[in-house]
Amino acid sequence: MNKIWKMLVVVLVITTTACGQQRGGQEGPPALPTAKEIKTMVSDLSKEILLSDEQEAKVLKLYTAHFEEIKEKTSAGRPDRNEMEALKTSLEKEITSILSKDQQTKYASFLKKKPLRKNKM
Repeated sequence: MNKIWKMLVVVLVITTTACGQQRGGQEGPPALPTAKEIKTMVSDLSKEILLSDEQEAKVLKLYTAHFEEIKEKTSAGRPDRNEMEALKTSLEKEITSILSKDQQTKYASFLKKKPLRKNKM
């Protein structure tokens, strides 16, 4: 009887460890946004920080180019995390450069509230 209990404990530990090693249901990086989703992202940003039509067009162009570049980098496999962070930082700097001081402050708070990339679980 003692051997059976020991065996059950070993099986339980192995099973628990194996289940704990599985990924959280996500295989690979999240899907890239579609053109419609990008327009929605820019529209949300525009409403939040009050972009002019000209600024909104520039930001849309920047977002579209950014996600095209991400698509190119991810098509060959898993990209380097530091490189992806650098691209994100670069995009944020480019967007900030076309904003007024007041909009820059609002943009910084917008990014804290709603990051550019969210994990979709």
